[in-house]
Amino acid sequence: MKATAFANANIALVKYWGKRDNALILPYNGSISMTCDGLEGKTTVEFSKEYSNDIVIINDEELKKDEKDFLGHLERIRKMAGIKDKAKVVCEINFPVAAGLASSAAGLASGTAAAARAAGLDMDKKDLSILTRICSGSACRSIFEGFVEWKRGKNSDGTDSYAEIIAEKGHWPDFRMIATVVSFKKKPVSSRAGMAQTVATSPYYKGWLDSVNEDLEKIRKGIKEKNFGLVGETAEYNCLKMHATMMTTRPPIIYWLPGTMEIMQWVRSIRESGTPCYFTIDAGPQVKVMCLERDMNSINKELGSLEGVMETIICRPGDGVKYSDKHLF
Repeated sequence: MKATAFANANIALVKYWGKRDNALILPYNGSISMTCDGLEGKTTVEFSKEYSNDIVIINDEELKKDEKDFLGHLERIRKMAGIKDKAKVVCEINFPVAAGLASSAAGLASGTAAAARAAGLDMDKKDLSILTRICSGSACRSIFEGFVEWKRGKNSDGTDSYAEIIAEKGHWPDFRMIATVVSFKKKPVSSRAGMAQTVATSPYYKGWLDSVNEDLEKIRKGIKEKNFGLVGETAEYNCLKMHATMMTTRPPIIYWLPGTMEIMQWVRSIRESGTPCYFTIDAGPQVKVMCLERDMNSINKELGSLEGVMETIICRPGDGVKYSDKHLF
């Protein structure tokens, strides 16, 4: 009744922002992401009669504020498996948590995969993606490798809303995502709360929904054809549209810090001088810079010299969920 799983974070090229069903976490729009080698979560789950309560430990700290209702997720998995034993969950994430780097995707994808296997559930990746989605929408994309699309779906029960591969990790080996860290602090508004606030109050949210399917088509085409300009330009614009909806909520949600703006302006400047690169930003202050392998080292070096940049992490298209016999406890 013990299992360990690895999952990488994913960074969205077309963002998921807003739920049409909060209980099942069904999105208003589809999304596309890259699973990122280098941003990793590892989770071990054990179900045992020895535990009187569920215990969840993340990076050596016991979970106190369960924003994603992972304890409820464990109960859901127990019911599916027909077991009653409580669980011990230990998760290690190798990058800043709750700071806009998709730590919940890595942690909850690996946690769901490990819990399902420990409970004795035999699930294919499609069903595992659906199960993961009910706990964390973006985490359902981390089940798969490479470039991944999470389908919006139409069914009210969520059976047609799941992630699937657009292109495997080896399809575009010279695509890079450089994650920059401008703050190690926890972001002031969680993604979950921010989405609800935006859907309820932003006058620009309808415009977001009206334009996002065109973004999905362009990114899908760009990935399949390895058209870096099309992918980068569309992803950057999509990111700016999402943040425009956040900034026009009541009260406004502004995740950007001075370091965020510094990187955005720097990327635009070097692109104008002839180096192809683009930025994207999730719900947080961290900027991810998309580039090709040939420009990676020079861009990473210059990013590291910017005043607002505390750390950079170079990511290539990475693996989906994997399992290990080497447990964390």
